Amino acid sequence: MAISSLCDDIDIKREHTLKSLVIYFNEAPDLLFKEYLTSSTEYEWLRSTAATVMGIYTIRREGVQEPEDVGVVIEGPTVMNNLGSVIMAFIVLFGLIYALDLSYPNDLKYTFEFCQKILMNLDGQRLSTKMQQMKLKMFA
Repeated sequence: MAISSLCDDIDIKREHTLKSLVIYFNEAPDLLFKEYLTSSTEYEWLRSTAATVMGIYTIRREGVQEPEDVGVVIEGPTVMNNLGSVIMAFIVLFGLIYALDLSYPNDLKYTFEFCQKILMNLDGQRLSTKMQQMKLKMFA
């Protein structure tokens, strides 16, 4: 979060907030967010995304904050690319989960449950214990 306070770009602040949320729920951000440098070989990039169940990849130039490419990976292949920001990719991923009737990955279920039930108030009456505690902390 300290990095986001130094930056004026709202997309970068939102990206860091989303990554902080994943960490807060004790889930591994590396499962959802994959970052690559343009110097990475294409083979290395394809090999690591092939093992991804559901995630967002970002390709950046070294020393540049602005991403060169941002996309969504579901069960190996890239399903969307050139999305502009990590937040836009997360919104697209969330929409694809609903449209394709996919279940949330077990390793990231609290992050997605928070977005669904707390932020969007979809099925917000049935909360897990962890979400009930989070809601109490937020609205107390």
